Amino acid sequence: MHVMKKTRAPLRLALLGILFSILTSWGLDAAAEIKPLAIKDPIAIDGRLDEPAWSQAAAVTDFIQLKPERGRAAAYATEARVLIAVDRLIIGFLCRDPEPERITARLTRRDSALTEDDCVCVALDTFFDRRTAYYFFTNPLGTQEDGRLSENGRVGDDTWDGEWRSAAVRIPEGWSAEIEIPLATLKYDPQQGGSWGIGLARSIPRSLEMDTWPGPTDAFGKVSQFGVLGGLDLEASKKRLEAIPHLVGRLQQDEKASIAAGADLRWAFSQDISANLTVNPDFATIEADQEQINLTRFELSLPEKRNFFLEGSEIYSQRIRLFYSRRVADIWGGAKIYGKKAGTEFAAMAILAKADDEQGLPETGFAVLRLRRDIFQSSTIGFLSANRIADGRNRGSSGLDLVHFFSDKLNVTGQLAVSYGEFNRSNLAFYVRPSFDSATAHFHLRYSQLGKYFADNANAAGFVSDDDRRELDSALEKTWSLKKGFLERVNYGSNYNIYWSTAGTLRSWQVDQWLECDLRNRFSLELSHTEEFKLYEQEFRNRMSTVELGYNTREWQMARMEYSFGRSFGSRFRLWEAGINRKLGDKLSLEYDLSRLVLDPDPEQETTWIHVLRLDYFFNKDLFLKLFYQLNSALDKKNIQLVFVWRFQPPFGMLQLAYQQGSLRFGETGDSKPALFLKWALVI
Repeated sequence: MHVMKKTRAPLRLALLGILFSILTSWGLDAAAEIKPLAIKDPIAIDGRLDEPAWSQAAAVTDFIQLKPERGRAAAYATEARVLIAVDRLIIGFLCRDPEPERITARLTRRDSALTEDDCVCVALDTFFDRRTAYYFFTNPLGTQEDGRLSENGRVGDDTWDGEWRSAAVRIPEGWSAEIEIPLATLKYDPQQGGSWGIGLARSIPRSLEMDTWPGPTDAFGKVSQFGVLGGLDLEASKKRLEAIPHLVGRLQQDEKASIAAGADLRWAFSQDISANLTVNPDFATIEADQEQINLTRFELSLPEKRNFFLEGSEIYSQRIRLFYSRRVADIWGGAKIYGKKAGTEFAAMAILAKADDEQGLPETGFAVLRLRRDIFQSSTIGFLSANRIADGRNRGSSGLDLVHFFSDKLNVTGQLAVSYGEFNRSNLAFYVRPSFDSATAHFHLRYSQLGKYFADNANAAGFVSDDDRRELDSALEKTWSLKKGFLERVNYGSNYNIYWSTAGTLRSWQVDQWLECDLRNRFSLELSHTEEFKLYEQEFRNRMSTVELGYNTREWQMARMEYSFGRSFGSRFRLWEAGINRKLGDKLSLEYDLSRLVLDPDPEQETTWIHVLRLDYFFNKDLFLKLFYQLNSALDKKNIQLVFVWRFQPPFGMLQLAYQQGSLRFGETGDSKPALFLKWALVI
């Protein structure tokens, strides 16, 4: 009982913080504004800003450093201009560089982390709600990265894919780029007025610099600090229906050849509400889950890679994850709707999943409902319910969540949920988390409570790694940028976590400490240590110390080596990890990761080698060949995929030829019989 009393004071403070957040709201400063130049004649999207319209458009030049020296004028001159046609928005960037030979341009795969190259970005708050935005990156090769931001930049979703064009070219004074975004790609309310939010950015990784407009800002994704794109006179797009039929042929060793058909339909009820329907979607050519070392006793959360679940997935993101799409196996079909009206964002999804004999699951239905309402300046309150029905029984969870910003730096998040199904007691969960975030620092306190049987129900459709806990968590992180000496950047962080069972038994405490150093010669050093106590069938004292040495890790083309040692649940372990990314000429790139784990004693035979290799050959950004290979010696698992892709209607209309052997699923050996797939998809 004494322990339980200690946990109540932080809980009261956090609850008072939420109450205060509902009663108060801080205003925003007047935002900088861009007025686009309206054009009638089309321009060539070739990366060159040589049409007369570019010289007539107003130039944005007052970019400010976000890092390394927040608030100072950008060290590299950048000019941005915006044009608007009847049905599209066009953004041009001129990036001056006194050392053009040092410009980094290596990445050619769509949705790569382009900040590891020189790159530019535009983000558009199309509902002008100061909470959500689309973002579009491109580098000097014209490679594309896009996604969505929500909760004022707290949540980013890089799985959203839109139809847009980009091109870039090197010029004597640096490089230039053009980004053309059809209005049909975006959701917005044509009746809301003539303004959107807009943020611009440029990244120069060799000097660890990111410049933004407007500035100074606390983070590029901080939507509430965007400028204004004014003077818009927008109409709704005339494109209402889009169909993507596909055919998939399969030829596998010792089996008959087969062919299957399916389709995706997208219907825009209006510019701000749309629905998707999928019938017999194909997941055969999805890249396999990458094998990885897991020294915990908890299930690992794996990334979603299937297109049907990707678009709009950021709206389902929560700390207590009530919906986890990887719970859904292959599906017969599904439907979903998404939109935003008058400050209320909504999404719903219904799915019929195929029976999974390997997992012992019958044919299953899933239903997910999400509502989120804008409140105050940049805050939201939401509701989510996720249900699975199998053999006539319903299991799942429902709950409320809150994100409130007292200011751009100080916020509080919270969630309250109840699960239902087999267990109808000890099935509540909640958390509160005040947080401070600036451009160089982070601090939070969190109190969570999860009932003893909450996960037993919720994990039918959600992801809760462990329940039966009353948990306190705190973290502190700070970054320093240094002007002189051999050190260029230093980052220190610490995290403290402790939790008890709901009956008051101490189950775990954990302390994490880390120090990261970037040197001016492009080497980096990271030191970290974890010390923890865990109570399962007995008490365990686990620890792990890690040393990592890297070269050029600020860019994509890099190398790293890492060594960890310690104790894990009664066994001593040594873990070696290494990775290298390398461009082999203009068109071929290589990524290789190695993990070697040695356990002593090793009762579960988990000592292993893991090799992961990726080779990409790009004839151009829409015609490429990809090889994925991995080996996990503990599972005797070998997986290989060779995929040829021609995107003749990027990003969805394509022809794919794939060779595959081994299981796609993490931690499974699976069928090793080789198979050949041919997929054709057309956008109508």
